[in-house]
Amino acid sequence: MIHRSPTAGQAEIIVALDEPSLDDAKRLMDRLEGRACFFKVGLQLFTAAGPAAVLAVKERGSRVFLDLKLHDIPNTVAFAVRSARDLGVDLVTIHLCGGPEMCVAAVAEAGDRMTILGVTVLTSSNQTTLEACGVHGSVGEQVLRLAKMGHASGVGGFVASALELSLLRAELGQDPLLVIPGVRPAGTETGDQKRTATPADVVRGGATHLVIGRPISRADDPGAAFDRIAREIRS
Repeated sequence: MIHRSPTAGQAEIIVALDEPSLDDAKRLMDRLEGRACFFKVGLQLFTAAGPAAVLAVKERGSRVFLDLKLHDIPNTVAFAVRSARDLGVDLVTIHLCGGPEMCVAAVAEAGDRMTILGVTVLTSSNQTTLEACGVHGSVGEQVLRLAKMGHASGVGGFVASALELSLLRAELGQDPLLVIPGVRPAGTETGDQKRTATPADVVRGGATHLVIGRPISRADDPGAAFDRIAREIRS
């Protein structure tokens, strides 16, 4: 199980391998060798390459964040978590809107070998998105509602935007992992992300992990881009 970094300044960068093929993902990892040691395998790469993508990361001695946002009946999610655990995954996501029974089943199957992360509200979503899905109230209220339910069910960490960091820390304390996607260094494009923040802002807010994709993977020099973000975090 992955535990919280002792201080906010030790927040880790997770590089998103949002690549169309395993060969592309391997090339990106090659360009980050000696720097990055934590990678996200998401839906695009896992659909293209399957468990081989996870194994390719593990073979390099790096850790794996399997971001599949599992959401199904409790039994099905539990078996998927077991498969991820047996692959050596370190973090795996579930959608908290699957409810407490599903959360409890996932946590039980993960045991102490893997950490379950609960997805609250996607960083590509905003108030309009929630309203269209029949969810009333603010984004922050929905994030807190889901996180409190997940926390009571034993979920070890949460995925939310930087805008909800202070709310989550105030409500849940210092123990849960807070894994923040949608991190964009100043001056970079936000793409399809609607709720973003800079690496420094995210670390100051209490994040334990920053998920960063395009600002690194699409840079002319991914290694140099990684180094710039790492320096911003340390500072």
